[in-house]
Amino acid sequence: MRQAESVVSGFVKPGFELVREAFVENFERRNELGAACCVYHRGEKVVDLWGGIRDKSTGDLWEEDTLVIVASATKGLAGLAMALAHSRGLYEYDERVAKYWPEFAQNGKEQISIRQLLAHQAGLYALDKRVDVKLEMDLDGLAVMLARQKPAWEPGTRQAYHALTLGFYESELLRRVDPKHRSLGRFFHEEIAVPLGLEFYIGLPEDIPNSRLARTHMAMPTRAAALQAPRSLIIDVANPRSRIRRALRGDLADNDKERVYPRNVEVPSGGGIGTARAIAKAYGVFATGGSELGLREETLKQLMAPATPPTRGFYDEVMRMEGIQMSLGFMKPSPRNPFAHPGSFGMLGFGGNFGFADPETQVGFAYVTNLNDLYLMDPRQNALRFAMYKCLCETDPVLLGEKPGA
Repeated sequence: MRQAESVVSGFVKPGFELVREAFVENFERRNELGAACCVYHRGEKVVDLWGGIRDKSTGDLWEEDTLVIVASATKGLAGLAMALAHSRGLYEYDERVAKYWPEFAQNGKEQISIRQLLAHQAGLYALDKRVDVKLEMDLDGLAVMLARQKPAWEPGTRQAYHALTLGFYESELLRRVDPKHRSLGRFFHEEIAVPLGLEFYIGLPEDIPNSRLARTHMAMPTRAAALQAPRSLIIDVANPRSRIRRALRGDLADNDKERVYPRNVEVPSGGGIGTARAIAKAYGVFATGGSELGLREETLKQLMAPATPPTRGFYDEVMRMEGIQMSLGFMKPSPRNPFAHPGSFGMLGFGGNFGFADPETQVGFAYVTNLNDLYLMDPRQNALRFAMYKCLCETDPVLLGEKPGA
């Protein structure tokens, strides 16, 4: 047995062996440290793999129940919660945010629609005040600050990645429309995670021990990763006054050095912690119609619909790149990023984490890792995703990672 195979556990259903091969190759050829991959197809778990090192400093192995922070891939799970609230008639995507949250109608935000907000088109990509852990736990105080924020430009005209702010705005909107006034993390837990048996938290409980948590590590930057990212973005990341640095201005940690991750702190745009198994199952339920949750067909149709561009198009003012399409809290496939069939929806996370639903093939896919790299579309998850589509007997060369005619 090859060394990489010895640290890989789990199973694949007959017919999905290529996914396991790609997972093993990630350790042998793509510098993987610790990771997990899961696929649900037509409601059945067909891939459930994990392996490698959970904690580089100790050498502890990644176990079946290891949890890891998934950065912005959290936005996809938050989007599922918002979709379920929509499906239950708590709000309409094309209504104004201020209809449900009157205090929001300050400083030029009166006409912002929920659809614009969830598509990163509200001009609220950054806040004038830094959000720390104390404020994240004071939802009433955070709501006051969010309501006072002035958009950076006329809402609806530009796309700008709301890296941290989106989740805070979603959570407060949900508190306003939910009869129980639950935060997004609590709503997700009670209405999605518990009914589906998912181990994914937007707000990690106190009783989760460090021994179950994977510590994240930063990979050594590679030339390939650097070449994939626009030079302007690389420069902006180093500039504390840039839009991307302002969009990321917040605190995802606490002062307790004995903890791997903070507890009971909700950061719905980037602080979700869980397993690939949980993410894949959640997306898999939506990909097969969401009957387990009572999802309305109309909501699913809206999730599958093409993204609506702002008046100036899909150029992202924060990421400083063209062609990334956002809709209803999710990333959509696009010519620049054709990760699945057009009706699919999901979200990338910093470092390589990724989850999505593909209703055309009735697939829920998830990949999580604790070795953060700088690729926009990480070659590790690309390899797993391409292998999955080959196993599904897809013929689209884009989905298979091939050039047309190759």
